[in-house]
Amino acid sequence: MAKDMSYLKDKPIAVLGAGGVGKTIAADCALGGAKVRLWEQPAFAKNLENIDRTGIKLIGNQFSRYGFYRAGTGYLELATTDLAEAVKGAGLIIITTIAIVHEKIFRELMPLLEDGQVIHLIPDNLGTFEFHKVAREYGLKKDVIVGAWYTSPYGSRITKRGGITLNESKVEYRVTYIRGAALPATDTDDFLESSKYIPAFDAITQGDGPIKGDTVIDVNLSNVNPVIHVPGTVLGVSTMENFDTVLDHDKKDYSLYGFALCPSIARVQVKFWHEEIDLAEAVGCGITPVPDKDFFSRTTMLGKEYYGPDFAVPFEEKYENFYGDGPFDLENRYITEDVPNGCFFIHQLGQKFGVKTPTVDALCLLANEMIGRDLIADSKWTLEHLEIAHMTKEQLNDYVRNGNFIPAE
Repeated sequence: MAKDMSYLKDKPIAVLGAGGVGKTIAADCALGGAKVRLWEQPAFAKNLENIDRTGIKLIGNQFSRYGFYRAGTGYLELATTDLAEAVKGAGLIIITTIAIVHEKIFRELMPLLEDGQVIHLIPDNLGTFEFHKVAREYGLKKDVIVGAWYTSPYGSRITKRGGITLNESKVEYRVTYIRGAALPATDTDDFLESSKYIPAFDAITQGDGPIKGDTVIDVNLSNVNPVIHVPGTVLGVSTMENFDTVLDHDKKDYSLYGFALCPSIARVQVKFWHEEIDLAEAVGCGITPVPDKDFFSRTTMLGKEYYGPDFAVPFEEKYENFYGDGPFDLENRYITEDVPNGCFFIHQLGQKFGVKTPTVDALCLLANEMIGRDLIADSKWTLEHLEIAHMTKEQLNDYVRNGNFIPAE
């Protein structure tokens, strides 16, 4: 049973990362009545430009099964590149940055943390493992909870016009359920309870609610990004690269969902997903259930998250809602994050637990050849780096479930 987390209600929310997800969450939370601080790395301070004057505007269709809708301009309490200023006194810390900077942020965050703070990673991308690694290094004594979600609560994009990035977020859909877990899993109930105090989760808490993941391994394997993005981008690369030349379309209108996905790619995605299912069984953890038929839709399994179990868009139909959401080249997180993080994690666990992952491995090889460098060899996300390579199945489960960390000898 979860503890009473209502002490979070009147505390500020710190959102770390002023990209598409971060700005959307910050605006949504502000419009929902929360005091919000938005932080960005000093190197990307331009992402905060004029926010103190303009706020962040929330627009878009916001498709959602139960009709939840929130639009307008959210004005923030603070937009800053000073991390200490952003998190001081905050109850909830929501981290939305790309995974490659997680460790750097955690190192800056450790001496600033306060008792009672709850950290949400959206999505995890192995960040919960990195947080605890850094926490052990720093000897963290503060009573904090860290957990993660398998996806974002939205499909959203920051608006660009005339080459200028605006403080405006277009939300195409809001999910009505989302899967999450804490590390250790003994904190999961409290972690899920804390989401009630994130206004950006209102479509979820008033919808079908958060779903309790088995462990953070479950959350990482359940992350839909690798299984959708990597096959769709790699196998649909000719459509993407020919879109504005041979196919004579405006490049800015390209969409993986709208133009690349097809039955043949769906069959590859099904094979990919079944390798993950086999892996979850071998590790001894859960994974979100996805019927094979859900891949045979322009919206894949994502459509179910916001429009319910009967929603699907046949490949024969156009689905213009996603037009313009990219990716527009291979130097995109669909490849540069989802291959060395998500796919590589699957590959390594497969090797460790004797599960063959030929589909995942083949896509990694093709991605490396297409992008012209070895994303796997250059990946920092090794099991050794996460400090779990030496663990037996029983030790790994004890760690993610109960927090009992066994160091390497």
